[in-house]
Amino acid sequence: MDLLMPSTGLLFWMTIVFLIVLAVLWKWGFPAITNMVKERKDFIDESLRKAHEANEKLANIQQEGESILQEAREKQAEILKEATATREAIVAKAQSQAKEEGARLLDDAKAEIESQKQQAIREIRAQVAELSVKIAEKVVRERLSTDDKQMELIDKLLADVTVDGKNENK
Repeated sequence: MDLLMPSTGLLFWMTIVFLIVLAVLWKWGFPAITNMVKERKDFIDESLRKAHEANEKLANIQQEGESILQEAREKQAEILKEATATREAIVAKAQSQAKEEGARLLDDAKAEIESQKQQAIREIRAQVAELSVKIAEKVVRERLSTDDKQMELIDKLLADVTVDGKNENK
């Protein structure tokens, strides 16, 4: 039963040792522990404050990023609109230039065709005249192949000239 019921002397000395340990802890241990807990609490509070500030900064940065992205989208849309307008203007200008060039080429071709046509007509007339002269020469040679026929033609021409001369005098 001694184990369950301690003696009075033991209790006395245990109490004295407990009070000494309690006093030492009270004087030096508990303040160090509370300082460490307080420092840890301050560090955690500071870390939470910094984390909160970082979250606010991150939110601001995200908001700025979204506004920059929106502005970039608007600029992109504006640039695309300007590019489309420029492209349409260039296409319209190219089409009008192509039409003008086509009309000019068509006019040049018509003028060239007319010039070649006139040249062909002149050449055909010259060839027809030359052929007519050759045919007439052959016909006249054949008709005037004999001296009698030549004299007969000369008399006829002289008679025509004299008749015409008399008609002109009247």
